[in-house]
Formats: sequence, structure tokens, C-alpha cells
Amino acid sequence: MKNQPRCDSASEGGGPHTVESPTGSVGVSKGAYDLQLELDAHLNPGKTEASEIDAPTANVAQSKPSRIPLRVVKAAAGIAIVAVFGWLPLRALFQTSSVEAVVNSRLVTLRSPIDGKISAGSSLSGDPGIVAAGTFILQVVNPRGDRVRLDDLRSQMSRLENERPSLISKIASAHAAQKDLARQAALFTAGRIRQLEARIAEIQTSIEAAAARREEAAAAVERASSLIKSGSVSSVELGRLTRDQTIAQQTEIGARRRLDATQVELTAAREGTFLGDSYNDRPSSVQREEEMRQRAEGLTADVAHADAQISWLIGEIESERSRYISRSEADIKFPIAGRIWEVMTAPGEDVRAGQPLIRLLDCSGAVVTANVTESVYNGLQLGSLAHFRPSAGGPQLAGTVVNLTGSAGVAANLAINPDALSKEPYRATISVPDLNDGSNDCPVGRTGRVIFSGETARKP
Repeated sequence: MKNQPRCDSASEGGGPHTVESPTGSVGVSKGAYDLQLELDAHLNPGKTEASEIDAPTANVAQSKPSRIPLRVVKAAAGIAIVAVFGWLPLRALFQTSSVEAVVNSRLVTLRSPIDGKISAGSSLSGDPGIVAAGTFILQVVNPRGDRVRLDDLRSQMSRLENERPSLISKIASAHAAQKDLARQAALFTAGRIRQLEARIAEIQTSIEAAAARREEAAAAVERASSLIKSGSVSSVELGRLTRDQTIAQQTEIGARRRLDATQVELTAAREGTFLGDSYNDRPSSVQREEEMRQRAEGLTADVAHADAQISWLIGEIESERSRYISRSEADIKFPIAGRIWEVMTAPGEDVRAGQPLIRLLDCSGAVVTANVTESVYNGLQLGSLAHFRPSAGGPQLAGTVVNLTGSAGVAANLAINPDALSKEPYRATISVPDLNDGSNDCPVGRTGRVIFSGETARKP
């Protein structure tokens, strides 16, 4: 069979190219399949033209089924790659989430309660973990604290303590003098009673003598009256005897009156009251004994007052000493469990009352601050459920939207200012209880994303 140049369409295996025919002429071949036919023609010249014509049809029929599965495999592989690597961005595109999110916490500022100098303190750059509440941090000492009142109270206390022994001694002396004067008064009373009893006995004797003289005068008058009739006794003598009788009677009456007065004095003396012309109702010894008794009672009252003053001063001195210590020394301690965020002082520095010393992280109140787009913000409400996904990996943490501030700034006492989240102006605060699980972590500053849910947390 003669070889003629052929110009067919390019086969599926390659594009058209120029070849040289066996006779020397140059022709255009359509592909590898045409070259295969020409080679078979040279090697098997006995083949008929029919086989030459039918071969391409059979060959094409056999080659096409072998190429279809490869395309399917490639398409399936592409679909799988798109499904694997494109689903996550696609899912993130359809999720309602934040643009930025950071773990935040409230700051507690410790200020100096007094003027003074930082004199002592624990290592301010020590354990970075959470420190328990009540842990001592530093001390502020004011060596120029006002102690005038404390010194005045101590001076009063010293004066009263020094006066008290003298008052006790004066009381003892007054009691001794009172006892001696009481003894003298008792002796005087007993002597005065005996004197009055003797005087009463004397007056009774005088009364008896006056009664005898009265009886004698009465008998003489009676005799003279019987003799005057006979003229033996003159009338003058009868008058003298009558006068003597009257005098005797009056003398007896006077003696009885003195007896009554003396008995009154004796009764008064026995009752402690003395009657007389040369003294008042009480003798000097009794009066002085009363004065000593009153003085002893006054001194006793002074001692009781001093004791009461000392007791009051003890309480006042203790209270003033506590106040002085509180004004001159101040121990700064952790009011909460937290972590040191910022130290604004150093040992040896002079500080004023109210000056900030240390800022602490309140690790028990960690929240997540997130900024979102306007459309997401308008779909949120207080109590909306959310999940915080840390950038460092780990499980999602459930939370609740507790504050929506929009484009306004939130509380300035947060450790990380929400204005630092600058990609979007709308901000929300999410409470995540699992951030406050009590572990020694306090992950303030960790970043991540917040995924919001359309549901709202139900109140119990």
C-alpha cells in the first residue's frame, strides 16, 4: 500500500504536528494514533484497506472507556478538597460571631491610707499566679504621726496613778484620827453621864434636907400659933417662924426644879446630845471626830473617782494608741484573690494618702470583651447565649452576654481597655463562668472568638 500524506484532525493524545513521509514528502500528522497506523502499515503490508479503516473506530471505542474514570476521580478529588478546606471558612461566614475577643478582668486599685514611706513589703514580682485574699503586700510607715493626744492621756494616767497612793495614805490617817476622836468623845460622854448622875444624887440630898427644914419650920409655926394665945410667943416671933417656913418650902421646890433640869441633861447625854451653858450641843472632840469622818469619806470618794478616771484612761489610751498606729502604720493586703497587674511604687518611696500603690486583677470576675459588626450587635440582647473559642485551642466555654455598650466606652477599670479592640466599634461583654473555675491561671489577655447563639439564657 502506498504511503500518502494524511491530514486528519488531532488525536486526543496531542495536537497537530508536521512529519516526513517515507517518500520524502512532508505531511501533517494528526496525532500519535496516526503514527501508530503508519507504523503498522510498514510492518504489515498485507493488511487490507478495510482493516485500516475499521481500526481507528475500534481503537477509539476501546480508548474512550479507559479515560472516563480518570476524570471522575479527579472531579471527586476536587470536590472532596473543596468540601474539606472550604467548609470551615464557609461555616465561619454563616456563623454569628465576634471580630475580636479578649479575656478581660476588673482592676482593683490599692491606695495608701496614710502619708508615709514604703518601708517593707513582700516580693512584688513573686509568684505570678493567683494570690489568696489577705496576703500581706507592703507596709506604709509615717514616723511623723501626731501623738499629742496619746501623750496627754498618758500624762493624765501617770498623774492619777501617782496621786492615788497619797490619797490612800490620807484616808488611813483620817480613819486613825477619827477613831481617836471617837474614843475621846466616848470617854467624855461617859464622864458627863457620871457627873450628871452625881449631881442628881446631890440635888436629891438637898431636896431631902430642904424637906426636913420645911417640916421643922412648919412645926415651929404650929407651936408658935398655939402659944401666941397665951402670950408666951409674940407676934413678931410668929411672923419670923412663918417666914422661915416659906423659905424652907421654896428651897425644897428649887431643889426639885434643879433635879428635873439635871435629869433632862442626863437623858440628853445618854442620847448623845449635851446641854449646858458653856458649850453647844456637842463637845469639840465629837465635832472633830465628825470632821475626820467626813474627810475620810471625801478622800475615799476621791480615790474612787481616781480609779474610775484610771479605768477610763486605760480604754482611751488603748483606743488612741490604735488610732495612732493606724495613722502611723498601714499594712496593705490583698482584699481579694487576684494577681498583681501593675506596681506603682517601690520600697523607700514617700507616698501621700490616697496615692495609688498597686493594681490587682480580680481573677474571680474574669469576662470576655468582644467587638462585633453593627449587624451582629443589633441582633444581640442581654442574656443571649454565647461560646468563647480560645485561639490557643481547647474546648469552647459557654457564656452569657451581660453588657452591651455599643460604640460607647465600657468601664475604665478593666485590665484591657476595650478601645484596644479597634477593628469594629461595637462592643459587648460576655460572662464566662468557666474562666473563674478557681484554677491558678487568671488568663487575662488571651484572645479568641465569641460565637453568639440566637437563644437567650433562661432565668432559674
